[in-house]
Amino acid sequence: MTNTAFLNDAKITAPKSLLAQAKKCPAPRVVIAQAGATLPMQAAMEATLAGLMTPVFTGDANEISVQAIALGWDISQFEIIDAQGEEESAIAAAHLCGEGRADVLMKGHLHTDVFMKAALNRDAGLRTDQRLVHIFHMTQGNSRPLLISDAAVNVTPDMKTRQSAVIQCAKLMQLLGQKRPKIAILSATETPIPSVPSSIDAKDLSDWAASEILDADVSGPLAMDLILSRDAAKTKGMDDPVAGNADAIIVPDIVSGNALFKALVYTAGACAAGVVMGAKVPILLTSRADPAEARLASIALAAIIANAS
Repeated sequence: MTNTAFLNDAKITAPKSLLAQAKKCPAPRVVIAQAGATLPMQAAMEATLAGLMTPVFTGDANEISVQAIALGWDISQFEIIDAQGEEESAIAAAHLCGEGRADVLMKGHLHTDVFMKAALNRDAGLRTDQRLVHIFHMTQGNSRPLLISDAAVNVTPDMKTRQSAVIQCAKLMQLLGQKRPKIAILSATETPIPSVPSSIDAKDLSDWAASEILDADVSGPLAMDLILSRDAAKTKGMDDPVAGNADAIIVPDIVSGNALFKALVYTAGACAAGVVMGAKVPILLTSRADPAEARLASIALAAIIANAS
């Protein structure tokens, strides 16, 4: 028997405030790598009609046209770069962004490793001095967002990568209107102890942030109850500006981050808008499992970031 007791079947909705903020920005040029498939074309159409983006397509030009016709979408005014196969389409899309001919790089119908290899290739011109980190913008309805990094790209992020995650989470929250973001470093305990290595790393990261990140409050290690619940923080006597009031969570590894974001999606009905930051342009790693509202929210998030770049 399947255990569905904890599942939330409420309809996921894209946060209205995020969409409204994105619509105030000039619509960015979003290049979709290997666009000729139903899901990426549908996402592009919905976001374009919503005024969130101007699409650029790479991939088999005939297949892209076939998909557009099937959706009843006239794409004659948009640029199509004919490219054959996943690798060629990904390289073409990445180079468009590196050359300044597109503002956002979006994954279409291709494998993630092929897509990211093209984005990371130095010839594409997307690399910066920052590490790439994936951030999920989690909301329930139109709730205050909670960021989670990194749940999709970095498997066991080293200290430099986690420092970049703190920097990018602070930057994103500020773009969304939070002047002084509160960032929590997740572990299983609020006390650094050698038997829990992530707690030691969290303390080191928090100490680094205290001297390097002057426009955000960063605290760790913090267990999940102290991150989410003011009552738990009060009960445990935690006098900490982040405890119970976090805007972002930096996780120790991809397993905990992936489990956390999926738990919020499936048990709380959260909308997960995802973006990779740290490159020259925002990068969207769309998934076949993403509901339409999450794809729309992801594009809106990328539009806000691109407009600030």
